[in-house]
Amino acid sequence: MATRTIIDGRYELDPFPIGRGGYGEVRSGYDTRLDRRVAVKFIRVDRLPDGKPDEELTKRFVRECRITARLEHPGVPIVYDHGTYDGELYLVMQLIEGSPVSTVIDELERLPVGWAAAIGAQVCTVLSVAHTASLVHRDLKPGNLMLCPDGTVKVLDFGVAGAYEASGLTRITQTGVTTGTPEYMAPEQAFSAITAPQSDLYSLGVVLYELLTGERPFTGPTPLAVMRGHTDETPRPLRQLRPEIPARLEALVLRLLSKRAEDRPEDAAEVFAGLTEFCRDLPPLPGFVDVVTGSPVLMYASVVARIPHRSPAPAPEVVGVPVSNRRAGAEIRERDISHARADAQALLSESRFGQAASVLAAVIEPAGRALGAASPEVISLRLDLANVLFLGGDYRRAAPEFNQLAADLAVRDGDDNDLVLRCRLQEAACHANVGETSLALRQLRDLLVDEREFGVDEDRILELRREIGLLELAAGDKAGATRTLSALLPDLERRYGPRHPGVDQVVGILADLDLHTSN
Repeated sequence: MATRTIIDGRYELDPFPIGRGGYGEVRSGYDTRLDRRVAVKFIRVDRLPDGKPDEELTKRFVRECRITARLEHPGVPIVYDHGTYDGELYLVMQLIEGSPVSTVIDELERLPVGWAAAIGAQVCTVLSVAHTASLVHRDLKPGNLMLCPDGTVKVLDFGVAGAYEASGLTRITQTGVTTGTPEYMAPEQAFSAITAPQSDLYSLGVVLYELLTGERPFTGPTPLAVMRGHTDETPRPLRQLRPEIPARLEALVLRLLSKRAEDRPEDAAEVFAGLTEFCRDLPPLPGFVDVVTGSPVLMYASVVARIPHRSPAPAPEVVGVPVSNRRAGAEIRERDISHARADAQALLSESRFGQAASVLAAVIEPAGRALGAASPEVISLRLDLANVLFLGGDYRRAAPEFNQLAADLAVRDGDDNDLVLRCRLQEAACHANVGETSLALRQLRDLLVDEREFGVDEDRILELRREIGLLELAAGDKAGATRTLSALLPDLERRYGPRHPGVDQVVGILADLDLHTSN
């Protein structure tokens, strides 16, 4: 038997890759400890000029692995483990048997309408769960979708693209790091490397277009030409290429391909509802789908489909504990708070965000009752919790925490308090990261007015103006972004000089905006 590579004393790898992509390769293998087949994805690690691996990328990779592992959905491969081997990062996950949807397209060219809708609808269920958890795929494409013999679809590579995106505590937008595949990239992602749930919906629209017509909506000789198609060109109506496509299905796909994120469907659940009416009379797909009578998957699904369901209750409003709400007899010791913060910090150093948040949340409630929500000790705990939620990518939980902190601190310390302003910025960042661009922009513009009035440090104001311009760009408001960034550029040059990286970035964006306008 040929010699096989064994990593971490546990995972025995098969000799040849079963897949390759922009981030690395995938090898099938065997978990010798638990006696099961696994897939091991190796992630390329960028090297610094001194030849050492990029430690920041490694940290982001661990963070994304932990966030992705929170996804519990039959359409997402289970994450088992991660680590490093021979200078590369690796991710161990469930081995999926099936055919990449890209292969299905290559062989069939056009899928039956029902199957295209069925694949898209299954992807929507995954995106719905992921987006609720503040996760964005960033690289949705046929090659990352696996059609299994039982007809189910698995979405691969969640979190991998996210590891390649720069991150920061208060930064809302990052440019210069464009992840994803140009042929399936949303305009805001192609133009400014900004991603949100609506970016995934756009990519799904491209996938559906290709499944239904056998063509991609935008092509070109270079990645740049393709990306400019996404930002500037109108896709050809699907029914011109395939007249039997239902008009309502064509309208849904074209909505998904809207240039402006706010013109697309509100969420994946809305797209799912629009696709399910076309998931009827699915013909056989020989060689790809082979469902036998009595299939356990079909048996299971048929029962689940009969369970009565109701609309989910609205999320409870999150509010702080009033200063006056101090219950007699509630005991909390200073060392309890200190221990909780120390435990959370230790967990945070290992990127165990969910567990760190639970530790902090458990002590905040009794501390708030005993000491008051606006007491220094409790404020510190609440800030720790909000920041841990943000770092862990749980933006929907973090947003109300920052909102209430800003309100409580403003009462105690005044509207111009530095911490109040930073909490407001963080809340806007949360909304931006879950695709609530209009709300985030409104909050940032209000914050800019207040920071100018309060005489906040110029560096912070310049950075806030930059983020507003980039977020306008992500929202598809090129005219607004041009005005914002054009007014910002001379102030950046005056402050930092003409060769500063921030100046170069804005110059490049404005040049690209001008090129798009002239075209």
